[in-house]
Amino acid sequence: MADDEGMHSATSDAQTLDDGTVVRLLEPGEGAILGEAIRVAYGDSYDAVWVYDAAEVDARLADGRLTSAVAETPDGDLLCHAGASRTATDAHVAEVGQAVTMPAARGHHLFTHVKQHLAGWAADAGLYGLFSEATTAHPYSEKANVDLGAKEAGFLLAWIPATVANDAALDAIACRQAAALFYLRVNDGHERPLHVPERHRDVVATIVAVCDLRGVVIADPPMAPSPDESVVHVLDRPDHNLAVLTVEEPGSDLVAVVGEERRRRFDAGLDVLYVDLPMERPAAAWAADQLEEHGVTFAGVFPNGRVAGDVLRLQVLNEVRPHPEGISTASAHGAELLAYVLDDLARQHGTA
Repeated sequence: MADDEGMHSATSDAQTLDDGTVVRLLEPGEGAILGEAIRVAYGDSYDAVWVYDAAEVDARLADGRLTSAVAETPDGDLLCHAGASRTATDAHVAEVGQAVTMPAARGHHLFTHVKQHLAGWAADAGLYGLFSEATTAHPYSEKANVDLGAKEAGFLLAWIPATVANDAALDAIACRQAAALFYLRVNDGHERPLHVPERHRDVVATIVAVCDLRGVVIADPPMAPSPDESVVHVLDRPDHNLAVLTVEEPGSDLVAVVGEERRRRFDAGLDVLYVDLPMERPAAAWAADQLEEHGVTFAGVFPNGRVAGDVLRLQVLNEVRPHPEGISTASAHGAELLAYVLDDLARQHGTA
């Protein structure tokens, strides 16, 4: 197996590590490899069903929505997989997911090599960076991200459904699990102002600095929006039983719009609603303050493909109780950020 001393600089070409392990990108026609890897770790419980469809994976590999990297033995046996997904081929940020290391290969830092290979591809392709959602049910995925240089940008307290069974989880409690948001910068992004409510300015400034994002937190008073009607987009994730409401343009009716979406979906049994506010919009800070009455709490800073730049991600839980004792972290920054997220949740619900 590979170790850290065998690490080579990552490019989009195949690499051979010192022990003979080959790290390479998958080609269209090899889509079945992803489904096979996922089944080893998750059985049929993985919450993105497209990974089991070899034809769909091949289509994504072919059109550039997915770039997959694998580590294999010299004989071609799979050891590790991770994929980078984009909403469009011209997107500046990709999401790394479907990270699976075969049981016999764990503890040999292969995910670090595979993600480094993806980072090399992303840098060559001109992307700004890679973000990922790492399960906090165990520390291994988080530690691999930290070892690579990725930094925590937030914590989604109930992102992973209770139905997902991870064979490496440390806590066997059947409940929704948290995910840590990580960001790995590979190229400089664009400079931009970040409009953040006063109570979250310090933590956002810390995330921007630690993650090496290009942005300046603005300390101006919140500015009310000029349009009457908000422009929002709601992405329903039935595989996660959650929804993401992206505010593309905040309007004066935003509180009512979010309130109605929250009521309707929670009445239908949705577990979690996330609200993404584009921090480059001057009204973002105003919107975050106004949404307090709907129980929204801080989740982190997140690149959202529907809007330019980064968003302030807020979360609202519907009768879902996080289990802090089952949330692992892998760095001092991560531990401090998780404490902030949990404290904001407790503050909102009067349990701080």
